[in-house]
Amino acid sequence: MDSSTTAGLWDRLTGIQTAPEQWLVIATGVVALAAVGPRPLWRLSRNAITIAHEGGHGLLALLTGRRLSGIRLHSDTSGVTVSRGKPTGLGMVLTAAGGYTAPSLLGLGGAALLSAHRITLLLWAATALLVAMLVMIRNAYGALTVVLTGGTFLLVSWLTPAEVQAGFAYLVVWFLLLGGVRPVFELGAKRRGGGAPDSDADQLGRLTHLHPVVWLLSFHVVALCSLVGGGRWLLGL
Repeated sequence: MDSSTTAGLWDRLTGIQTAPEQWLVIATGVVALAAVGPRPLWRLSRNAITIAHEGGHGLLALLTGRRLSGIRLHSDTSGVTVSRGKPTGLGMVLTAAGGYTAPSLLGLGGAALLSAHRITLLLWAATALLVAMLVMIRNAYGALTVVLTGGTFLLVSWLTPAEVQAGFAYLVVWFLLLGGVRPVFELGAKRRGGGAPDSDADQLGRLTHLHPVVWLLSFHVVALCSLVGGGRWLLGL
C-alpha cells in the first residue's frame, strides 16, 4: 500500500461526515425500538446485545490484567466469558460489572462519535472490536454470530453510499442504547422469581458484600442515563 493510499484511508477514517436528516435519526430510533420490543424480534436481536455483553466482560478482564481464556455465545442468547486471575479484588469486580453495562456504554460512546459526525470512525472501530473478539470465541455458534455481525459492518462501511452508512450507524447506536435497558429489567424479573442465582449482580454481591439489588439498581442507572444522554446527542438536543 503506497503512502497516498495510506493517507487516503487515514483521511477517510478521521474525516467528518455529513449529518443525516433529522427524520432519518428518528426513523432509525423507531426501528431500533421495534427490534427490542416484540418478543420474537427481541429473541433474534438480543444476540447482538449478548455480543456486547460478553465483549464487555472480556475487555474489562484484559484491562484489569486478567487472562482471558475464551468467550462462548449460545443460541438461547446467553453467553459465558472465562478469565483467569485473582478471584477477588477490583479486577474481578470490574470484570463482572462490565457485562450488563457494556451495551449501554458502547451506545453512549457511539452517540458521542455520531454527534461529532464521525460515522466512518464508528463503523471501523466497531469492526475492529468484533475482529478482536472473534479471536477469543470458543464455539461455532459464537464464531458464526460474530462473523456475520462483523461482516455486516465491513460491507456497509466499504460498499454502501454515505446515506446508508449514516442510517446503519444511527440504527446500531439506537439499538445499543435501547437494547441495553431491557436485559436489566429481565434480570430483575428472573431474580424476583427465584431464578438467576449466579447472575452478574449476585456474583458482584458476593464479591463486594453489597446486596445484589444494589448492583441491579446500578445497572439500571447506567442503562437509563446512557439512553437519555445518548438519545439527546443523537437528536442534537
